[in-house]
Amino acid sequence: MHIARSSLSAALMATSVRAFSPAASSSFRSSAAISNLSSRTFSSTTSLNANVLKLTEPAKDLLPDVDVFIFDCDGVIWRGDSVIEGIPETLEKLRALGKKMYFVTNNSTKSRKGYKKKFDSLGLDVPAEEIFSSSFAAAAYLEQTNFKESGKKVYVVGEVGIQEELDLIGVPHFGGPEDGGKQPDMGPGGALPHDSDVGAVIVGFDRNINYYKIQYAQLCINENPGCEFIATNTDAVTHLTDAQEWAGNGSMVGAIKGCTGQEPTVVGKPSPLMIDYLCSKLGLDKGRICMVGDRLDTDILFGTDNGLKSLLVLSGVTTEEKLLSQKNTITPDYYADSIVDFFVDENAKVEASA
Repeated sequence: MHIARSSLSAALMATSVRAFSPAASSSFRSSAAISNLSSRTFSSTTSLNANVLKLTEPAKDLLPDVDVFIFDCDGVIWRGDSVIEGIPETLEKLRALGKKMYFVTNNSTKSRKGYKKKFDSLGLDVPAEEIFSSSFAAAAYLEQTNFKESGKKVYVVGEVGIQEELDLIGVPHFGGPEDGGKQPDMGPGGALPHDSDVGAVIVGFDRNINYYKIQYAQLCINENPGCEFIATNTDAVTHLTDAQEWAGNGSMVGAIKGCTGQEPTVVGKPSPLMIDYLCSKLGLDKGRICMVGDRLDTDILFGTDNGLKSLLVLSGVTTEEKLLSQKNTITPDYYADSIVDFFVDENAKVEASA
């Protein structure tokens, strides 16, 4: 698995931010100022033990040392379409303390504009400029590598979030939901024609994944010279509902890996692309940032591999038993039941006076 590392220029930041506006220019050109993107492979197999501290005194151990919180969304802010209890009040308290917050999700089904609507629907007052999705990261990666100038197209295995972000940078694409009901001709002599001008296949979470999409993707990757295989993330499971875990984008990416023998370039967490974007754009100090998430292999690895503080919450997919297991090699600085525990002392005082 290749994980995209980027160094984003100030010119890219200024143009990329305009993508938050539907009326923004679709051109992101800044070729002289944009550095080439290289790839590197991260390994999470370290000799760490599972001796992790539970957050009990946040007012002393966490809040004074953190200026910026980066929150995952699924399992941290909400589960499915339900906001986790106490989250709105906790975010308000953090803002009152002057903390900056960004919401970085590996879920590519929505664009940043789409996620803004979800925050609003849950009663969460979060500005669009604080939201970053892996669908955005995929588009940013293509922009940095000057994909548009190649004249090639993108085939999308995924949903509208990826398509909307590609539209904002003017990259032609097809596939996605439009191919949800298609079936290839698998009778005698049957073959599926494919577009030789596809220069990249982006694979994101797709609730309508089918054999047609898998076959089309593998034809492009295997038969089009230089066609790049890009994954928004490789999460094993996801929160479609608050009732159970559902197979995540790792299953879609795995299907394409299996028939191409290729490793994808991963642009979502734990790739450093988005943290490099934020630090370059806003001049943030990595030593004063805390990544908060519910997944060890994406959220916490995103923190540890990129020089951030990290905190795991048990409100999502990771159990305390898994975290503290001797088999676990990825350890956060702290863990808590949920981010509501950031104000555990204050909450205890309120309960005592009730």
